[in-house]
Amino acid sequence: MAEITRIESKLYNVPLKEALYDAQHGLHTHFELIVVSIYLKDGSSGTGYTYTGGRGGTAVQAMIDQDLAPALKGQDGANVEAINEFCEWYIHYVGRGGIASFAISALDIALWDIRCKQAEKPLWQYLRGEAPTCKAYHGGIDLDYTLSQLTQSVRTALDNGFNAVKIKIGKDDFAEDLERIAAVRKEIGDEVPFMVDANYSMTVTNAIESSKAMEPYDIFWFEEPTLPDDFAGFGKIADATKTPLAMGENLHTMLEFSYAFDQSKLSFIQPDASNCLGITGWLKVAEMARFYGVSICSHGMHELHVSLLASQPNSGWLEHHSFPIDEYTIRPLVLEDGLAVAPDDPGIGVQFDWAKLRPYREL
Repeated sequence: MAEITRIESKLYNVPLKEALYDAQHGLHTHFELIVVSIYLKDGSSGTGYTYTGGRGGTAVQAMIDQDLAPALKGQDGANVEAINEFCEWYIHYVGRGGIASFAISALDIALWDIRCKQAEKPLWQYLRGEAPTCKAYHGGIDLDYTLSQLTQSVRTALDNGFNAVKIKIGKDDFAEDLERIAAVRKEIGDEVPFMVDANYSMTVTNAIESSKAMEPYDIFWFEEPTLPDDFAGFGKIADATKTPLAMGENLHTMLEFSYAFDQSKLSFIQPDASNCLGITGWLKVAEMARFYGVSICSHGMHELHVSLLASQPNSGWLEHHSFPIDEYTIRPLVLEDGLAVAPDDPGIGVQFDWAKLRPYREL
């Protein structure tokens, strides 16, 4: 039995190099990083983590420290999936989804780190991936950029090796969104995949109108046009328009994902292992996606998701997120020949540079 003897958490408040803006969350000045270390009686240890957009990190850490960690001490750390399910039900009454899913995710990722280290395999290989690569696009949080800033941003992304780009939309006047979309398409040319993300800022009716207005610009996918809980609303948008739909970053339980697959008529699903019950949850979503014939993509934490996407036969696109968690790791994301490359070190492939993080720790 691989008994869990100790669980420790740390919270970091990490400033962004520039303030970032989107339609619903408003201004981002920093992100919160919650890191969890799990230690087993046999001397094994692993590191997991989750993150927020700058709010709620103390609540996530409190749930880990005060509720989940005490309940996991003495349990068998090798039973990763069983522990994941135990945690979900242990805190279900007060924490279904939301903060609970963030907390469970960090713990789950740490246990997967131990599992892969003990197997002496990198995550992508443990999951039987055939190659350590996947497609990658840069996702900007750029709704307040001027046209000049916006076109320079997408040009820089392509120059840095990404083979697709995504921008935010959701201006009060959609004419401004169209102007931004036209400028980006002109800058990147006709062949580069180009996604847009409304951060659920539109009604179903407005989303349908907007999607039709964007058709001349060959949008690769329309992300979160409306509330992620309105699964039927997504289906209505899909029925009335031509542009493929994507969402998933705001779904935190398997039941929510099942509703999305059943009702929303998505072409792309975007689970985030930081908030969908960790690697265990992410893999369950990937399995659902295969059943429904939907491409599995990712949201955020590209330094981890590159290994997960590389392992999947229905792999879609890795999002290179504007929260640069990987800048605080030993190995930032690697691109080669237009593809993201997963790390070969045993474990989840994410090792934090503690010296870089230390100035931002909250005690």
